[in-house]
Amino acid sequence: MGKIRLWFRRARDLKSDIYVFFLAYRDPRMPWHAKLVAALVVVYAFSPLDIVSDFIPLLGYLDDLVLIPLGMRLAMHMVPPAVLEEYRLQAWLRGRKNRAIWLATTGLIILFLITVIIMIIYSLVRLFG
Repeated sequence: MGKIRLWFRRARDLKSDIYVFFLAYRDPRMPWHAKLVAALVVVYAFSPLDIVSDFIPLLGYLDDLVLIPLGMRLAMHMVPPAVLEEYRLQAWLRGRKNRAIWLATTGLIILFLITVIIMIIYSLVRLFG
């Protein structure tokens, strides 16, 4: 069970690292070669062309599961630690702000659905009762 949690944590970290690169891309302190590696990884991730075709069971997705994290890890090592930490903090702060908005929106949607259900039940009771 511990290995599964480790994989989920690594996937979450990869997701946040991609967001860190998104934020740091325009920073002049970010080396051009780190930008290039990150851009190549993103293009490879979204490209319909793969080194190993996805039609080959398991092996087709294995290259995506290996190459994309390795490429991101390589790009991370090219960025100065100060820049990386600055944008990790900024991504974390934005994520917290977005989480509050997400929770409020979810609450409003749930309230709307409860209202709709009550209206349907009320209409059915009046129609058949």
